[in-house]
Amino acid sequence: MASGAYGDASQKIDYVFKVVLIGDSAVGKSQMLSRFARNEFSLDSKATIGVEFQTRTLVIQHKSVKAQIWDTAGQERYRAVTSAYYRGAMGAMLVYDITKRQTFDHIPRWLEELRAHADKNIVIILIGNKSDLEDQRAVPTEDAKEFAQKEELFFLETSALGATNVEEAFMTVLSEIFNIVTKKTLAAGEDRGSDNPTSLAGKKIIIPGPAQIVPERNRMCCRSS
Repeated sequence: MASGAYGDASQKIDYVFKVVLIGDSAVGKSQMLSRFARNEFSLDSKATIGVEFQTRTLVIQHKSVKAQIWDTAGQERYRAVTSAYYRGAMGAMLVYDITKRQTFDHIPRWLEELRAHADKNIVIILIGNKSDLEDQRAVPTEDAKEFAQKEELFFLETSALGATNVEEAFMTVLSEIFNIVTKKTLAAGEDRGSDNPTSLAGKKIIIPGPAQIVPERNRMCCRSS
């Protein structure tokens, strides 16, 4: 299915996928990036200033994929980076903090901005971060699931601190991008009548939280629309 060592720069890269992290400041976007890119977590993480990105190379269906993950400050004063930040993005992670209701209430605004600036086929996952702080939860899982379903987004709850579901969240987005890209490639050279049964392209799959398990791909495919 998918695997990935941290920082193997020597191998040939088949695809480069840009994924952006968006959401309010202090919801844990940078910590999610550190956990995925380097398997690190820092308790004294500083606020991101402007934009930064990290990469990780992994293997999806025997192809080498470089994930280029962009992280930006969630504060209003950095919104000027908007159009350049979203340009070329194939996936987006919309992050809120399950312990701060306001960060979830701002998600529709972030989603509106994302859809205004990004490609219409961008793969989007809604992330409820800090699931390790269950005793401080302010956003019920059902509220987020309902929103994700309405907006046709993937959804997972994660903990960057506990490394829970961070890998699964990124891999859900990257695998879906991979399926869309490879299906387009196949469609360019094949009869339109032959469909790729393993592709999730065009089918929005809701991944339920807080079960914290991404189902096997064959079980995720294919919900009728």
